[in-house]
Amino acid sequence: MYVSILLSSLLQTLIQWDTNITLAINGLHCGYLDNFMMMYSGKFIWIPLYVSLLVIMFRNFPRRAVIYCILFAVLLITLCDQTASAVLRPLFDRLRPANLANPISPMIHIVDGYRGGRHGFPSAHSANCWSAFFFVAYVFRRRVLNFNLAAWAFLMCWSRVYLGVHYFGDVLCGMVLGFLLASVVYYVFQLMLRQSAQSLRPKDDSPKLYTPALVFNIETAVMLILAIFTRFSF
Repeated sequence: MYVSILLSSLLQTLIQWDTNITLAINGLHCGYLDNFMMMYSGKFIWIPLYVSLLVIMFRNFPRRAVIYCILFAVLLITLCDQTASAVLRPLFDRLRPANLANPISPMIHIVDGYRGGRHGFPSAHSANCWSAFFFVAYVFRRRVLNFNLAAWAFLMCWSRVYLGVHYFGDVLCGMVLGFLLASVVYYVFQLMLRQSAQSLRPKDDSPKLYTPALVFNIETAVMLILAIFTRFSF
């Protein structure tokens, strides 16, 4: 009985901390950040980043290894998205902060009426971004690329909390989910196709994979400039 009460109290404390952090991040709003976060969180804005990564892979590594890697990456993103959206969200039934049925929704700053769907735990955006980061880090092991992809995933998660469509805990658990699934999928990839996995790792004469990092920085800079003038969600 005592343990049950203690766990219940701990859970309530964590929920309150989660709510406070979420309100703090969402409360740091202004017109400029509203514009930037809406663009950054868009579905299609990052297509140039994805394309640059594919191009650099096909230009520098064996075609068969790249194709296998892409297939496993697609499998990973599908697993993350479906596990978060179709399995865990209905199971936990946690409302998004901006959902009108949520008691804290009147305290949430809404941008352009965007409230997302009903459930938000865990964040599929977070799970997908972090799973991509961890998988790429496992496969290529390039410091510059890893640093920039980590920044991309972090800012994506921040944008989701800023926009009020996720709690901080949603994106944190999404990151954990992404890490776990990326680790499992990469382990299977290496186990089944060790030679292909090895061919993508750094060697003494390995190419520097700077292009996707450069594209990420250019896209972010462009959005920072555009946010001065307009609000547009890609």
